[in-house]
Formats: sequence, C-alpha cells, structure tokens
Amino acid sequence: MESWFDFDKRIFKHFSYLLMVQLIPLFIISSYLVNEINPHLFNKQMIYYFISFVVFLVSAFMPWRQIIWWFVPIFYVGNLVLLVAVEFIGKSILGAQRWIELPGTGVTIQPSEFIKVSVIMMLGYLITRNPPPERGYGLFQFIKLSIVIVVPFLLIAKEPDLGTALVLLITGYGVLFVIGINWKIWTTIVIVLGLTTPLLYGQLKPYQKKRVTDFIGKPSYHVKQALIAIGSGGLEGKTKEDSTQTQLKFLPVSSTDFIFAYLGERLGFKGMMVVIGLYILLIFNLLYISAKYPSDYLIKAFASGLAFLIFVYMGVNIYMVIGLAPVVGLPLPLFSHGGTSFIIFAVIFGILQNLIAFKDYSRYNSDSKVTMQTKDFH
Repeated sequence: MESWFDFDKRIFKHFSYLLMVQLIPLFIISSYLVNEINPHLFNKQMIYYFISFVVFLVSAFMPWRQIIWWFVPIFYVGNLVLLVAVEFIGKSILGAQRWIELPGTGVTIQPSEFIKVSVIMMLGYLITRNPPPERGYGLFQFIKLSIVIVVPFLLIAKEPDLGTALVLLITGYGVLFVIGINWKIWTTIVIVLGLTTPLLYGQLKPYQKKRVTDFIGKPSYHVKQALIAIGSGGLEGKTKEDSTQTQLKFLPVSSTDFIFAYLGERLGFKGMMVVIGLYILLIFNLLYISAKYPSDYLIKAFASGLAFLIFVYMGVNIYMVIGLAPVVGLPLPLFSHGGTSFIIFAVIFGILQNLIAFKDYSRYNSDSKVTMQTKDFH
C-alpha cells in the first residue's frame, strides 16, 4: 500500500507546469487593471483567486479515474435536474431566471455554469467506454453524444441565456470534432444550418433580435464607448488619469464584460495583442495536450473542451467589444472580474491536471474493482 506522500510526489512529478505558468500573466494584467478601476473589486478578486486556488487543489487531488465511472452520470443528471428546477423555483435577476437560491443562506447558484463541467465529463466518460473507429463516429453514436449536449443547451436557452447556451453547444461539438466524427455528418450539419438560419432567427426573443439589429446597424451605446476607449488608447495606451472613458464612467461594466476596452485604452494596441497572444498560446498548448494522448479520451475531452471553452469566450467577448458580434453577457475568460467563472475554470484545470498526472490506472493504489473496470473499458 502506497503512502499519501507517494501520491503527492507522483502528482507533482507529472503536472503540466507550463499550463499553469501560462495563466499567471493573464492574472497579473487583469488584477492590475481591476485595481485601477476599483480597489474594492480588486480585493474581491483576490478572494476569488484564493477560493479558485483551493478549488483547483481539491479538483487536482481527487482520484477521478477511480470515481469518474459512477460520479459522472450522477453529476450530469443532477445538473439537469437543477436546470429544470430553475424553471419552477428559480430566482429572476434583471429579467432572466437563471439562479437558484439556497434556502436560508441568501446564496444563489447558477446551474448553467456547472453544466459546462458535467457535459465535458459526460462526453469523456461515454467516449472512453466506446472509442471512435478509424473513420470517426457514425450517425447513431453522433446522435447519442449530441443528446448530452443539446438537452442542457435547450434548458439554458429557455432561461433565457442564449450566450451561455451557445458556448456550451460550440464547446461540446468542438470536443466531438477533435475526437472524430465522420466528415459526411459535419457537411450535412453545415448545409442544414445554412438553410434554417432565417427560421432560427424568427425564434429569437425581442431583446435578442435587437442585439442582432444593433450589430448590423448602428452600434449600441456600450459598443460606441468601447470603440472610443480603444481608439483613444492608440498604439502605446494612456496613463490611468488620461483614461477618461473608464475613469469618468463613460465605459459601462468596464471591469467585467468590457474590460478588454479598458485594456485598449490603458495599454494600447500593444497591450491588446499581448493578451490575445497569451490566449492563443494557451489554446494551442491545450490542443497539443489533447493530441499528445491520442488513446486517452478523458484527457482529450477535457483538454480540447477547455481549449474550445476559452476560445469561444475570448472570441465572442473581444468581437463583441469591437462591434463585430452582438452584445451578449460573456466575460473575457480568466480575465474579467467575477467569481463563478474563475471557480468553474479552476475545477476544469484541476481535473485535467489530475488526468495527466494519473494517465495510467496503475498509478493508483491497486484495487481489484478498479483493475476489473480497466479491463472492461479497454
């Protein structure tokens, strides 16, 4: 029987340290900007960092490969139950019913945030049990895996929270794209989407249609102020005192959804390119990790899922800020001020690090039940 100390040594030996180091510059730049916008928010951000770090450690040291086979289905179904419960007992904030208040605590949780973790987990679980053939999954398996993605997508879109729902949809199908689906299925999907786009637009709610018309026509107030902030920053950026768009409160939600605009005003075009470059390197590293373990579908699902999650959040947020996409409430990942988003990413990073560190079942204490499961699944 191996000691807990041996467990520690193993997990630290096989950690992907580069992945963690890549996050530090994003945290430093983000904290610097948030502190300039509002020192009180900076203090809260430090608390979020601490909580996220604790959550990361817990996630990284959980024996996922031993418990994932029973934990994942329960976690996924439990998340679906919470999403359904939002419809009946959910708390409405700013016209959207997305939260459930924990009785007697005053604390609210947003089930749509946790479903991102459980969908990636569920996809990895199902794919590991039935790996794709050489030419990729056929129609039946594609439909089976699509149900895992589409059911929570519809529940979240109904809240309404179309932004989060689309992130989930793109991330889920991004994982399937990396894992392997027959190319004929993708071709059919592209054609069907192209033909049904007008019909899908008709199903949007009035405020969602307004976002689209604002995007196509004149930019909204938020986008106008963001473009002024970015334009005034020029190549090198301006001092804090001269960043009038943010300091005089012309730029709305400058610490959250529109923090990229303050980045442009404060650090200029060079600062924006540095941050975008950091994201690109992080995404490529995640895709490299996904390709590095071709037969470990749990690692492939989590690494590619995390890559697509960061890519979609980053892409939509930046395009939104510069007026090339409709305004939706999506933060800049691992950068915008906020607690829930950091915690969710901490959970996913922690699970991925654990899966990399223990990529062989033999790294765990030998157990006859686990050995049997290993034979069954391989």
